[in-house]
Amino acid sequence: MAAINERAAEEYFRRGIDSEKEGNHEKGVEFYERSLNENPDHEQAAFHLAVLYDRRAEDAKAIELYERICTSPPVHINALMNLAILYEDNNHYEEAHRCLEAILKTDPNHERARLYMKDVESARSQFYDEDAEKRGDKRDAVLNIPITDFELSVRSRNCLKKMNIKSLGDLLRTSEQELLSYKNFGETSLNEIKSLLASKGLRLGQNVEDGKGGAPGASPSVMGLGGLVARRPTVVVGNIAPELLAKPVADLELSVRSRKALQRLNIQSIGELASRTEDELLGCKNFGQTSLNEIKQQLGTFGMGLRKLED
Repeated sequence: MAAINERAAEEYFRRGIDSEKEGNHEKGVEFYERSLNENPDHEQAAFHLAVLYDRRAEDAKAIELYERICTSPPVHINALMNLAILYEDNNHYEEAHRCLEAILKTDPNHERARLYMKDVESARSQFYDEDAEKRGDKRDAVLNIPITDFELSVRSRNCLKKMNIKSLGDLLRTSEQELLSYKNFGETSLNEIKSLLASKGLRLGQNVEDGKGGAPGASPSVMGLGGLVARRPTVVVGNIAPELLAKPVADLELSVRSRKALQRLNIQSIGELASRTEDELLGCKNFGQTSLNEIKQQLGTFGMGLRKLED
């Protein structure tokens, strides 16, 4: 019976691989799950399923599978690397640090692990500092209230979500002009937002006018993100073919973290990616220098690069 189960698990795993090659990831998930039902110790099926769960933002399922893989020798570097990234994305910095340490003990010169270790150590320190400030500062707590806690129209809510404006503190770093420059954001939505802030004794663009960088604990700089999207100038890319500019970023060989960041920024094509600056990408949560270098390298293979601001 055990032999039969192993054969069945291997057959389901092979079908999962074929489904992935065909671009049918949902079917791939189904076959990998069946493979693990037949043989829970099938590490390749577990790894491929974890990657697909990760891409679908089912972090808890992905973490469970990666942890299962990493508990048995030998050291599974790729699984540890992906697990470290998921841990960091979920603010579990100690666990991420532990995974990266295990990689570096096996391969001290592992470049990606060394770069991510710097990110984790920096984020871990910043996280503790912000956490202490939030506990001790009532005003910061108000500015960190998420937009989803307030009753807003569907149009206003959708526009703010697309602009990556998540908290009251984010609104204080955004001007009226930047909101109005965003598609489908009109005077009605603007007045609704202004009324919301007024109820808290706040106003749009307040931190910009006061020369403040925003509330501690607020999300990375999003000031002008909506405006930049709406008013971004046409990018001159020489003789790059339109077909290449329309090529989806999903076709690029990027890490899971980079893919998620591009999804949060609603970047769908290579042309849209090339229209962004380094600062815009680095302003996205969990998007660090490692991801930036990865994207620049991918664009470079097509003779392209990120947009540079004119002096």
